[in-house]
Amino acid sequence: MSIVVRFAPTSPATVEQYDETIRRLEGDGGDFPPEGMEYHVAFLVDGGIRVSEIWDSRGQWEAFGDRLMPILADVGIATGEPEVFEVHNTITR
Repeated sequence: MSIVVRFAPTSPATVEQYDETIRRLEGDGGDFPPEGMEYHVAFLVDGGIRVSEIWDSRGQWEAFGDRLMPILADVGIATGEPEVFEVHNTITR
């Protein structure tokens, strides 16, 4: 079952923190985007950045968290508890 994950950091994350996170994910020798990540979007809300993703499964998302969470902590992003929803439908053009 596909899921949507919405991240809203407990304190506003900056564009610079986000860009550094992506740089590290792309450069650490691991695959990015990882297996199972269908879609990733970063957007601005009240001067901070938020991220939403669509994953093929909760297990794939959780496995990626083992790689992601130390990087987020190192760049100073306090993730808080992400919202996770089952996908009912997607439409693309």
